[in-house]
Amino acid sequence: MNKYVERLYNGLIKENPTMVLMLGMCPTLAVSTRAMNGIGMGLSTTAVLILSNLVISLLRKAIPDEVRLPSYIVIVASLVTVTELLMEAYVPSVYEALGIYIPLIVVNCIILGRAEAYANKNKPLLSIMDGLGMGLGFTIALTLAGLLRELLGNGTAFGVQVLPESIEPIGIFVQPPGAFLVIALFIVIMNAIGIKTRQRKLVEGCDGCCSTCASACKKEDKEEAK
Repeated sequence: MNKYVERLYNGLIKENPTMVLMLGMCPTLAVSTRAMNGIGMGLSTTAVLILSNLVISLLRKAIPDEVRLPSYIVIVASLVTVTELLMEAYVPSVYEALGIYIPLIVVNCIILGRAEAYANKNKPLLSIMDGLGMGLGFTIALTLAGLLRELLGNGTAFGVQVLPESIEPIGIFVQPPGAFLVIALFIVIMNAIGIKTRQRKLVEGCDGCCSTCASACKKEDKEEAK
């Protein structure tokens, strides 16, 4: 796989920040009450991720190790401020819905994590693709969570009534517990899809069934003991 495509794949699937790495949980749980909120937060975070990765990659040899993290925070804070002002000017409804969570992008562990783990060790173009992949993965997770919660909790999708009004919405899904339930469901699905692949990488010939593997190991141990 091309290394640039691989960065996109990692962010979207293999290392999805929300569903696999469990990063950025605060905005995920808080703003995913509607699909549009998820898109707004996801795209704004993606823009900051791409630009911060680019700047940090370009300056990676100039930033001293002693002030590495403070430098990252200054760079990210500057980009978040610009993003916040643009959202307030051009998409005020999304800006008002997201509220305090836009400035909190500064301390989003996805951004600082990618800056420390990838951007300060790799070239600019690869860092841009890494930021794009992680940002899109975060956006998709937020949008799907918001869409499911909005559909079950309000009967709407992107603000449009979908379910008949005769069907009573499940109010818990637009409340904090609903966010935990939806994210837990996504994590279960991701684990169910990925477990066989991960196990086969760890053990040659593994079929992905841990219970079968454990039984086989116990049988071999008994035979060796005899």
